[in-house]
Amino acid sequence: MRQFKLSKALAKKTETLRKLEENSRKFPKVSHKAPLQDIEFLPSEGLTPSESSKEAFEQIMKALKDDTVNMIGLYGMGGVGKTTLVKEVGRGAKELQLVDEVLIVTVSQNPNVTDMQDQMAVILGLDFDGKSGKGRAGRLWQRLQGKKVLIILDDAWKNIDLQEIGIPFGDAHRGCKILLTTRLEHICSSMKCQQKVLLRVLSENEAWALLKINAGLRDEDSDLNRVAKEVARECKGLPIALVTVGRALRDKSAVEWEVAFDQLKKSQFPDMEQIDEQKNAYACLKLSYDYLKHEKTKLCFLLCCLFPEDYKIPIEDLTRYAVGYGLHQDGESIEDARKRVYVAIKNLKACSMLLGTETEEYVKMHDLVRDVAIQIASSEKYGFMVKAGIGLKEWPTGNKSFEGCTTISLMENELAELPEGLVCPQLKVLLLGLYRGLYVPESFFEGMKAIEVLSLEGGCLSLQSLQFLTNLQSLLLFECECKDLIWLRKLQKLKILGFTGCDSINELPEEIGDLKELRLLDVTACEFLRRIPVNLIARLKKLEELLIGDFSFEGWDVVGCDSAEGINASLTELSSLSDLAVLSLKIPKVECIPRNFVFPRLLKYDIVLGDGYSELDKEYPTSTRLYVVDISATSLNAKTFEQLFPTVSHIYFRSVEGLRNIALFSDQMTTHGHGSQKDFLQRLEHVEVSGCGDIRILFPAKWRQASKNLRSVAIAYCKSLEEVFELGEEKELPLLSSLTTLRLSVLTELKYIWKGPTRHVSLESLIILELCSLHKLTFIFTPSLAQSLIHLETLQVTHCRGLKRLIREKDDEGEIIPESLRFPKLKALYIRGCDELEYVFPVSVSPSLQNLEEMEIYFYVNLKQVFYSGEGDDIIVKSKIKDGIIDFPQLRKLSLSKCSLFGPKDFAAQLPSLQELTIGGLEEGGNLLAQLQGLTSVETLTLSFVLVPDLRCIWKGLMLSHLTSLTVYSCKRLTRVFTHSMIASLLQLQVLKISDCEELEQIIAKDNNDEKHQILSESDLQSACFPNLCRLQITRCNKLKSLFPVAMASGLKKLQILEVKESSQLLGVFGQGDHASPVNVEKEMVLPDLQELLLVQLPSISCFSLGCYDFLFPHLKKLEVHGCPKLTIESAITSND
Repeated sequence: MRQFKLSKALAKKTETLRKLEENSRKFPKVSHKAPLQDIEFLPSEGLTPSESSKEAFEQIMKALKDDTVNMIGLYGMGGVGKTTLVKEVGRGAKELQLVDEVLIVTVSQNPNVTDMQDQMAVILGLDFDGKSGKGRAGRLWQRLQGKKVLIILDDAWKNIDLQEIGIPFGDAHRGCKILLTTRLEHICSSMKCQQKVLLRVLSENEAWALLKINAGLRDEDSDLNRVAKEVARECKGLPIALVTVGRALRDKSAVEWEVAFDQLKKSQFPDMEQIDEQKNAYACLKLSYDYLKHEKTKLCFLLCCLFPEDYKIPIEDLTRYAVGYGLHQDGESIEDARKRVYVAIKNLKACSMLLGTETEEYVKMHDLVRDVAIQIASSEKYGFMVKAGIGLKEWPTGNKSFEGCTTISLMENELAELPEGLVCPQLKVLLLGLYRGLYVPESFFEGMKAIEVLSLEGGCLSLQSLQFLTNLQSLLLFECECKDLIWLRKLQKLKILGFTGCDSINELPEEIGDLKELRLLDVTACEFLRRIPVNLIARLKKLEELLIGDFSFEGWDVVGCDSAEGINASLTELSSLSDLAVLSLKIPKVECIPRNFVFPRLLKYDIVLGDGYSELDKEYPTSTRLYVVDISATSLNAKTFEQLFPTVSHIYFRSVEGLRNIALFSDQMTTHGHGSQKDFLQRLEHVEVSGCGDIRILFPAKWRQASKNLRSVAIAYCKSLEEVFELGEEKELPLLSSLTTLRLSVLTELKYIWKGPTRHVSLESLIILELCSLHKLTFIFTPSLAQSLIHLETLQVTHCRGLKRLIREKDDEGEIIPESLRFPKLKALYIRGCDELEYVFPVSVSPSLQNLEEMEIYFYVNLKQVFYSGEGDDIIVKSKIKDGIIDFPQLRKLSLSKCSLFGPKDFAAQLPSLQELTIGGLEEGGNLLAQLQGLTSVETLTLSFVLVPDLRCIWKGLMLSHLTSLTVYSCKRLTRVFTHSMIASLLQLQVLKISDCEELEQIIAKDNNDEKHQILSESDLQSACFPNLCRLQITRCNKLKSLFPVAMASGLKKLQILEVKESSQLLGVFGQGDHASPVNVEKEMVLPDLQELLLVQLPSISCFSLGCYDFLFPHLKKLEVHGCPKLTIESAITSND
């Protein structure tokens, strides 16, 4: 259905949702929407390889690494591959951790600020809370400020006001990088892009290679290749043209290639004001259209141009519009027509005429392809007029006559007036976007009597004005104020009727029951719909799809009972609809279900039972989903659901009292009327259970068939649950082989995830496993289960206090951990607060962790080792690990707490890609620091509570040339932070924070181990400085006399924030030690970029610099000095502000 915003309906539901939210706070979410991919990443092979794309990619990546560049412009012809390239850039930026988040925003020719904000909010998971205008921009600004984020503004045609959208930019927000794409080079200049990058077309050889691949040409076909090369030249190096033409001509003869070449040369687009190369691209795309095999495929292609540029096109909309073009034939179902549309869409995607999206229910159309589609559709043959989503307020005028129009699309506009007396005798499809307050003139449709499809969004409509549209088959009204609904009786050919988000409707008229041809009735999000007359639904004998949804009518009556507003429809009426295949509705109370009612057999459904919020995220049912919320299971009749459970794919149980297991009715479940017990729950794919306190075993052995097709399971706050999967003894192969995601949270009695023989269980598809607060769980995997985890990517185990092993040493049959145990796809490993756990993995597993990117191990007591050496492991390990070094080539983030050793004493970890390292709680008896090697790529380093006796400085002799941030706190025995040899490599350091280091005497000291020679002379450090240091914070370091020698001050040109607090012996910020050699230092020093200076609770400080130098701070904005009784600030510090 339409991508409209149910803002009115949802705003009016705010109070209801608020109450539901308060109730739901008892239970956390137990399943998480997969974070929306930051962008619709295409596979890497989606990028057409070329010298130009490679060069452009490298230029952009270099600019992203440059702190002085925050605005990058990529320009080039339409269809050259700009969007695909920037998506690949986004992927690369994320993989290299140049940014934390990537957002892609489609701008288009008619940019809409609200739409762009919405696109960003969806990716960020941001809620605007009803704010508009500046409020929305402010929320975005606040969310993005200070973050390392890449914002891709795709397809810009004019200047973009970043501030209006809420995008931080400029020198004050260097972490926010903006990459825009455009066809127009001057846009890059006017947007002040510091880096402009041209993406050129393919060279002749590259173009020929791309055409060959897509056309399936072989080198030995010399005659065919000769003409094919001519065709490739006509494509002018544009990837979109080469791909579509190549796929269109695949398996064609040389003669057909000759004909195609002639067509390309003769193709004319006189109405298109484009450069010659662009016209050539249009000719190539037109050729691809001509070579589509089926007329219905061509028709679906043209229907896609009815939507605005860069629109996510709902295939459901295409289905409902297709009725007007004969795609829905008499005698066939709506679902059959829908399948035909899906087949056509699949074919169009296969030949690159349409683009896929993250879900199968939507497609997109490249703007160049859309231009061609509009040109074709606007011809006299088809008679389309398309001006969708361009901000029209008035009906388009001009010399064009509408008498020949068959289709008019003005959707996604806000027309504030409509012409009267419009004559469109051939018009079959009319799609309008109206201003909310516009009253449609009663005579508006009089000259359009052939209309078969009418879609209106917004406006006010009297259905009396439609009385002459006797050919109308599809009527779709969105957020439209409707009146005089009784006139629907005149529309006897109507097959599809939709009132979506129409708040003016409080009851459906009896006359709808007279629509004998009606196949689909949609009243979703009609919030004030209170009455559906009794027997109305039952009279719609041909109805196939009834869509009421979760925010609409819910006043179902039991037969014979009067409601406060009259007699309402009863669920028993559904039994009269022999063709009903799709159903979406909510039943707020069990009392609404008649005693002997049985749901009919359905193809798709979304059924909500109970008054809780179901979180339905789709407007049209695409699967079979059952929600049961805040209801007693014992009050339900198993027979009511017997037709649903064999086909249900999604089950959501929340606060269901008396629920014993996944079967809902346990032993009450019968097999009346449909299939056998073996078929029960056979199609189940997704399960979410929360707050159901009576479950002991969720999947009992007798319902093991329910686990065969499972893809995701999420369970939380089920206080009696002891087992998730009871496996039983039957040798059915394989169980759980489709499971991709398992999340278990706050299950205080859980002892087993899988109980019983696991040799018949395969976790070969498992990608994500997250376990939290399972205090009675002692192990996770048996050896045989662990061996099947070939696709596991994320393993997260937190606060499982009784957990002793991740992998039990032996399974039920005595099988020990095998030598071949591997986790080849594991990317993220998080273990926190599992204090009984002594080890994580056998060291023999480590060679398989070639794709591990993140590892966090946090404990409150000592973990002996991350990787341990078990019985017989020494021989295995030495055969697999060269020179005792464990290589982790992809590990970028490592956090270890309370961990004495990374692996066995004789082994070390090589970490060449590590960028972020955190070590905490390191005490005596371990050799962890010595085991971590190859740290030259580290950018962020945090050390806390490191109490190793011989630790006097951090990693003596280590070169950290990429380090940008260092945080050191509560390292009680640390006497200095850096050695002189280290400091020379710290050219990239931007942030230095040191706190609670009681023994710290110097930040920088000599490499010499002789304590008498630890104090550096200023001459030693005159050239050693931190040229990129922006922030320096020192707190509670009571033995520190000064931070740096004054000779270093001249090198701190980028220092912006300086904070020194609660350090009792500090005499000055800059010092000149007792053993310092005389050095030529200016008496007046400048910190040119310092903006904030805080000196707090420093009782011994008497001057800013012990050498009595004057310091100037020309850009100081904030000065805070207190608790410094000896400091005379006026004489020591000067500001030019």
